[in-house]
Amino acid sequence: MRVVFIGDIVGNLGRETVKRLLPWLREKYRPDIVIANGENAAGGRGINAAITRELFEWGVHGITMGNHTWDNREIFEFIDDEPRLVRPANLPPGTPGNGAMIVKVGSKELGVVNLIGRTFLPPTDDPFRAADELLTELRKQTKNILVDFHAEATSEKIAMGWYLDGRASLVVGTHTHVQTNDNRILPEGTAYVTDAGMTGPRDGVLGMEKESVIRRFTTGLPSRFTVAEGKWVLSGVFVEIDDATGKARSVQLIRVDEDSWIAV
Repeated sequence: MRVVFIGDIVGNLGRETVKRLLPWLREKYRPDIVIANGENAAGGRGINAAITRELFEWGVHGITMGNHTWDNREIFEFIDDEPRLVRPANLPPGTPGNGAMIVKVGSKELGVVNLIGRTFLPPTDDPFRAADELLTELRKQTKNILVDFHAEATSEKIAMGWYLDGRASLVVGTHTHVQTNDNRILPEGTAYVTDAGMTGPRDGVLGMEKESVIRRFTTGLPSRFTVAEGKWVLSGVFVEIDDATGKARSVQLIRVDEDSWIAV
């Protein structure tokens, strides 16, 4: 199985970048399944029903979320009815939506788990215990499992990679929007990368307009952040999985921007 994971989609430019580059990604990597993190897709905070439909129409098969899941309140109107979108699984019992899903495309099946970290983020339930429970259930249906760990601390992400080595096909970090150059296959066959990076404005600060962010740092005063404009970047991960074992065969980073992209 060949899987493309697209890092955090930020705002309108991020969505337009996905729309523009998905045909190129399909041509270059020939993925069976495309998963994307969409928690910043609506104006940099949250997601709505129209954007969710757009991403599916363009060729994304599943969407993961993160700490901005509830920032656009419209999500409460559709999350329980959209099985192709998952929010962090380690939120308290009774939280709307689901934290895991099975994505089926033709004869291919991929389990997808979304977790959120606890270091430097609001308190949640234990992501490691949640991973144990969900992977045990998913592995009854498929050995091919992708875990999106939406976390701030690199140490927490790396620990999760080692914790799930041999049980997940890919553990990919999201949230920090800065792609890390540590993609590897761990000893028991799990592909790992600390952060997939972001998809959206290349020349902002984590996708936000840089002047307002600099103003916050230099004055300490409140400053309204808006999604930046300008040139785009798409970041993500490509992994090949052995269908028989669920172990990764290869993992590589995807990073292309407006100045380096050559259309095909």
